Amino acid sequence: MSLQSKASLADRGQAFGMRLITRAGGLDALKNPVLRGKVEKVLYRGAKSGFTAQTVAGRAFARKPGSGDPTRPAPTKPRREFDLTPTDDQQMIQEAARELATEVLRPAAADADAERRTPDTVFEQAAAMGMTLLGVPAELGGVAEERSTVAGVLVTEELARGDMGLAVSIMASAAVANALANYGDSAQQATFLPPFTNEKEPAGGALALQEPQPLFDPLAPATTAVRQGDQLVLNGRKSLVPGAENADLFIVSALLDGEARLVIVEPGTTGLTVGEDPAMGLRAARTSSLQLCDVRVPTTNLLGTADDHLDAVRRARLAWAAAAVGTGQAVLDHLKTYTVERKAFGEPIAYRQAVAFTVSNIAIEVDALRLVVWRAAALLDAGKDASSLIAQARVLAARHGAQIGSDGVQMLGGHGFVKEFDNERWFRDLRATGVLEGMLLV
Repeated sequence: MSLQSKASLADRGQAFGMRLITRAGGLDALKNPVLRGKVEKVLYRGAKSGFTAQTVAGRAFARKPGSGDPTRPAPTKPRREFDLTPTDDQQMIQEAARELATEVLRPAAADADAERRTPDTVFEQAAAMGMTLLGVPAELGGVAEERSTVAGVLVTEELARGDMGLAVSIMASAAVANALANYGDSAQQATFLPPFTNEKEPAGGALALQEPQPLFDPLAPATTAVRQGDQLVLNGRKSLVPGAENADLFIVSALLDGEARLVIVEPGTTGLTVGEDPAMGLRAARTSSLQLCDVRVPTTNLLGTADDHLDAVRRARLAWAAAAVGTGQAVLDHLKTYTVERKAFGEPIAYRQAVAFTVSNIAIEVDALRLVVWRAAALLDAGKDASSLIAQARVLAARHGAQIGSDGVQMLGGHGFVKEFDNERWFRDLRATGVLEGMLLV
């Protein structure tokens, strides 16, 4: 990316950062003085655009004892009736993500895909706007007054509308921070979470659940953990891990005593190696493999319970469905304009019934998937069982996501096959939404 392009991204970040400062003042959530101070700080930093160098792997985590019970995000305030309309707070967060996607992610997407890397300015701008800390309570250095799955899916959807690969790269670190905030004990939070809330050099991480074997079941991983005294010995292989080369922390899944569990693993641990694992899509996230050969970690690195692992799998699947909504919306937005402007035989191709029906079907499928995703998120926030709706979202994303991407290419004819338009990248990315596990967490 040229210096001129980097400057352009920074300028855009300044512009929407200043707009957000003026919008944030009247929100109910910001009546909390701790949260207000944190949000004002990140918004000011984002508007000022004081970029710093991206963090490097191998960050040392000083072991710290916990004090009392772990800090968790407060439960979502119940509504008197079931309502999927985002609150004012959620709308502000959604607008921030939308502008970040439009002004920063979309312009950087093509080069990021070609180079298989996320530009430093993109990650730093997203972190400066607090996107990676939406699930972390203000008391722990984040920007969350309450745990809001709805806010998480809104942000994931908007960022994926800008570019799914860049969205995964950004939200991979958010997934680790969310897991520590929601499943970690007080000692784990005190030890591993502060680098992720560091304002100058926020840490990066990856939630590694995916494995390369056929018919992979995230609830029965081939990666194993065996207790040996006060240590766990891990063996196995993880695939398609975003940003693994530069990650500061991994959370991997492993089978321990017959149950799937989450385990914290630090880069540089003996027996842990990172290898190339490029994929057809999500290239900006620079996916890699993790090989664990007799990797030893303290038993205190066991994160949460077996139920927490199941919760993480479900929330990751919901996040992928939200990403499918966002990229599907990008396809729809483009086709609605293109089919009207593109003319054949003296009239817009949108006047052709087959074209009109195809675009209409995409609109129906995107809205249907969005409704299921939002309903599932709202049920989770209400403390209710959303497993059925999450399963429906997973099936819809798998069934319709790739078809939406394919139709987006087909509607452009020969243009859809070349990189002049974004459609071929959207097609490749949408193939991921119904098959990948982990990586994201709302």
